[in-house]
Amino acid sequence: MFSAILAAFLVIAGMGLLLGLGLAVADKKLAVVKDEKLAALEAAMPGANCGGCGFAGCSAYAEAVFKGEAEIGHCAPGGNELAHKMGQIMGREVRDQEKMVAYVHCRGSIDATRQDFAYSGMEDCNAAYLLQAGPNACKEGCLHLGSCMKVCPAGAIRRDEKGFITVDPAVCIGCAKCTTVCPTGVIRMIPADAEYVVACSNHEPGGKVRKICSAGCIGCRICQTKFPASGCSVTSFLSSVDYAASDPGALAAAAEACPQKCIVSRQEA
Repeated sequence: MFSAILAAFLVIAGMGLLLGLGLAVADKKLAVVKDEKLAALEAAMPGANCGGCGFAGCSAYAEAVFKGEAEIGHCAPGGNELAHKMGQIMGREVRDQEKMVAYVHCRGSIDATRQDFAYSGMEDCNAAYLLQAGPNACKEGCLHLGSCMKVCPAGAIRRDEKGFITVDPAVCIGCAKCTTVCPTGVIRMIPADAEYVVACSNHEPGGKVRKICSAGCIGCRICQTKFPASGCSVTSFLSSVDYAASDPGALAAAAEACPQKCIVSRQEA
């Protein structure tokens, strides 16, 4: 009886050993050899997997660059340092790109912006937006419910003591995920070194803006006409800044002259 059990055990053990050796040989024979350049690209990636490059993750973007399906320089967390490293691996020349960070273009607090109704539902901007585009009378401003905070992979977005949603430019990795989740489009990307920004997104005529928000741009064109070197221009009743054509001194003067004080210093915003 014992000898039969021992024989069965040895047969099974032998089969297991043979199968193991077979799998080991097959693994070596059938293994896919990864190109050294692709391996180097994957090793260089920051591992943020934020999706800001437009791909599922860092490895997917590295593979797309390797295959020539994507350009170098689309990884915001890696910045210029990573872009140059990828360029060296691929044997391509890469130019520096301006770092962009997210900014919430709104200073319309609950005190500054008229409310159409009291919202008491889920603490989510998209949920609130389903109800008449949100409780704010200004339908293009911040809803202050923090959907952007939930998707930020870097923890750069927070709600301050006054209830404003703000982005820390030193922490923001520029993935732009917050811009895609925001239902009102109030979050947009600006140069990381921008000193002043138009903190408004409302495109309605000034008369209507005055009735619904004390902090909104009224499209008066003072920034554009009196300070042409500021880079400010008004389109559809809203001022915006062309930072590439902006003189810092002129922009600061335009901010001082703004009657609504909606061109704000990044140090104050």
